[in-house]
Amino acid sequence: MTVRCISPIDGSVYFEQQTLSLEKAQSAAERAKSAQSNWAARSLEERIELVKAGIAKIGNMIDEIVPELARQMGRPIRYGGEFAGFEERALYMADIAHSSLAPIIIEDSPRFRRVIKRVAHGVVLVIAPWNYPYMTAINSIAPALIAGNAVVLKHASQTPLVGIRLAKAFTSVGIPAEIFQNLVLDHQTTAQLISSSAFDFINFTGSVRGGKAIEMAAVGTFTGLGLELGGKDPGYVMDDADLETAVETLIDGAMFNSGQCCCGIERIYVAESLFDTFVEKAVQIVQAYKLGNPLDTATTLGPMAQERIANEVRSQTDEAVAAGATRLISPSLFPQDGGAYLMPQILTNVDHSMRVMREESFGPVVGIMPVKDDTTAIALMNDSSFGLTASLWTQDPKRAESIADQIATGTVFMNRADYLDPALCWTGCKDTGRGGSLSLIGYHNLTRPKSYHLKKA
Repeated sequence: MTVRCISPIDGSVYFEQQTLSLEKAQSAAERAKSAQSNWAARSLEERIELVKAGIAKIGNMIDEIVPELARQMGRPIRYGGEFAGFEERALYMADIAHSSLAPIIIEDSPRFRRVIKRVAHGVVLVIAPWNYPYMTAINSIAPALIAGNAVVLKHASQTPLVGIRLAKAFTSVGIPAEIFQNLVLDHQTTAQLISSSAFDFINFTGSVRGGKAIEMAAVGTFTGLGLELGGKDPGYVMDDADLETAVETLIDGAMFNSGQCCCGIERIYVAESLFDTFVEKAVQIVQAYKLGNPLDTATTLGPMAQERIANEVRSQTDEAVAAGATRLISPSLFPQDGGAYLMPQILTNVDHSMRVMREESFGPVVGIMPVKDDTTAIALMNDSSFGLTASLWTQDPKRAESIADQIATGTVFMNRADYLDPALCWTGCKDTGRGGSLSLIGYHNLTRPKSYHLKKA
């Protein structure tokens, strides 16, 4: 089978490659399993230094990576190639490795040594998405390798060059080729490998449908799973919010990367007293965007990764308008709209009967609703099958934390949005998935506890 990356810029085939046969894929997984114990036996410091060297190698490739990303998934080159966030996450996990993986000593007396150690799972399969293909992948790759696991990377077919570059970078600095492998797999082969217990842990970032398929493949294998399956993240602007900053941050959170962000803002609730001004300012911001070729430095909004995804956003928007929603952005401002190129849109007069306010859009559209009080806002924010992040805007931290305690979500922000703090666990609830990456907890999920009860006399 041939996997093709169709560039959203012009619909041409940008890159193609053959998928591995089941036999070759099984052989690769077996090589990883055979080599893993030797990798785990190396000192933690050596593994840390090798991973940090691999990170630096990616930094050296950035001039090539930026236009590659534009051609593969459409992000404008003006925004760079993810290296700042990629490096921040990896280096933070390197910095906390010693403390996170340190044995928990219960007793070390003349009679007993009782200790709990963190032990690598073995082979970790990382299935990475295309929307932030370097940053999402490194969330698992860096701590998995540091903890002593072998890593098999299956990257999205939309961003195949990312997997190739990551494998090249990490193996070029001395990480054994068996320990970090980039495999080109189709869905059926991936499912067969999972169902045959080829892996000891799986981290997947993608759709709910994809997460369910992985769960089904893993049934009966007792393979650990980490699943991040998207979101419908809300923003809530309270009556005491810094309105200027709230508008700028939330609209950027909704529109950046053409709305293709796992933790992007997809619905906004604004205190009634601020609603009209918020909407007016939001419209002014969006009207100034430039939709176009991502290789043009003037472009602020590139095409979506695939035309079918753009069409799904169009469908949600059209359905909402047919049900009474109001479009605030005129198509005349964005004559480039068509195919994978999708103009940004703000909707008012929306409600939760509309798919655009319930289902993940993953595109440059956001619905904005006025709310009368915190109780109403909390109910609306919780009226979703997803739970990844929520963004609260107020000058009162106690009020924000009280509301945060009542929201079913993985992360709550106050006066910021759409940011992943590597010191905090990246996690979700409901249909967003299970597990967690980064932070101390990320290391715990990529290892297993092993207890030692040693009687000395």
